[in-house]
Amino acid sequence: MNSTKLDPRLQKLIDMGETGTNIMHGELKNLMLDAEQGLLNVSELQDYPTYRYISGRLDALTEIYIMTYNLSFAINERAKQRG
Repeated sequence: MNSTKLDPRLQKLIDMGETGTNIMHGELKNLMLDAEQGLLNVSELQDYPTYRYISGRLDALTEIYIMTYNLSFAINERAKQRG
């Protein structure tokens, strides 16, 4: 199995010239929305372990999302300084 094979829609974005940080940023948004929906579907009182897991996942995704956002701005700023 080739572990570097991408989902076809992600490969299409690469083929169209989209940057890796923009692709990651978009994918993280989707994953965050899924996690938020998961939190809406389970209450803390109903299923505490699942609630905590989804909440922690959302926190981690948010941190990475912010990092991709900051990386994108830093890369653009560097390009301006060189250009």
